[in-house]
Amino acid sequence: MPEWGGDHLADPADAGADFDGDVLGVDPTELSDEDLIREMHSLHRTRLDTLRHAADSALANHLRRTAELETEYLARHPGREVDPSRLRDA
Repeated sequence: MPEWGGDHLADPADAGADFDGDVLGVDPTELSDEDLIREMHSLHRTRLDTLRHAADSALANHLRRTAELETEYLARHPGREVDPSRLRDA
């Protein structure tokens, strides 16, 4: 079974674009909070199937989009609430 060796897009400058050069997905900064959460939920729901079964280019797009959306979420919520039960002892 071949291993995934990273982002196999032909030109790194085109990362985030489809074969016609169109950007994939709405710019996360333009999404409402509700839409941002919905988009992240959708990506997280499909994560395992994408990792296990998608083509390298689809996995690369999934990773890119997840990073974009999560980065935007953290920018909007820098003081996000952390659940103490999810912390590990130091």
